[in-house]
Amino acid sequence: MVDITDLVARAREGQPRAVARLISLVEDASPQLREVAAALAPHTGRAQVIGLTGSPGVGKSTSTSALVSAFRKAGKRVGVLAVDPSSPFSGGALLGDRIRMQEHATDPGVFIRSMATRGHLGGLSWATPQALRVLDAAGCDVVLIETVGVGQSEVEVVALADTTVVLLAPGMGDGIQAAKAGILEVADVFVVNKADRDGAEATVRDLKYMISLGRKEIRGAMWRQPIVKTVASRAEGVDEVAEAVLAHRAWMTEHGELDQRRQRRAEAEIEAIALAELRGRLGDVRGGTALTDLGKRVAEAELDPYTAADELLAGLRG
Repeated sequence: MVDITDLVARAREGQPRAVARLISLVEDASPQLREVAAALAPHTGRAQVIGLTGSPGVGKSTSTSALVSAFRKAGKRVGVLAVDPSSPFSGGALLGDRIRMQEHATDPGVFIRSMATRGHLGGLSWATPQALRVLDAAGCDVVLIETVGVGQSEVEVVALADTTVVLLAPGMGDGIQAAKAGILEVADVFVVNKADRDGAEATVRDLKYMISLGRKEIRGAMWRQPIVKTVASRAEGVDEVAEAVLAHRAWMTEHGELDQRRQRRAEAEIEAIALAELRGRLGDVRGGTALTDLGKRVAEAELDPYTAADELLAGLRG
């Protein structure tokens, strides 16, 4: 058993090993997870959370690294949660994102953690919300969450980030992808990366057109999503992205949107924990045979699934 109070105190002092240990406890679903969450809670709610998403190949890792440099230049402590696809052999992260951010490895003001999806859909790891709390409590001013890059299903980051940055690149059909994936509802800031390539202006025009269509459906106060062109590999336009993110935070604060987003985030987190607890208890109902027995009765047409679900829930309450 780990001394959680001491571990949290050392993490708040900025000790990387303590931060890493806390995230490991979260990822491994340690029996002390509830104690960890309780110890972290009073120290959270200060970090600015920025999500970066987009299709594979648009330059998310390079853009994340460049943004880290921009925020460090502004004197901010930065945490990065880079969610990687799981290894089919070990189940661990392939660590590709961490390799691309080696230039920050020796900076004590930057903490980078690769996390495996472990089969979780939506572009994030199931442990990402609690890992975010660890970095927040450890004194990070900004936390960047880089998603897997799996395409249209990758919208989970919206529920977790204060500001969501969607990256696109010319020549990848992203104009069509943007419309098809409903990406206008996801982005707070659009970034057209690799803007030195042919087709960058066409991608910007497509985005402006789709944004104009989306605005016709909205009434009242509304954030106007900026479109920033970058060449992340040369750090061109990255300062403008950082400025757009800060402007979005100021707008949210002014209109009360930041508090609303964070409350929705907390509600989603509570719901996810409660559902996970319920799933864990399903196997314990009536000695672990209830679900099997009900499934057999439904399969044999003795019972409809809704009545079976009611019986299962009644067993949980009992």
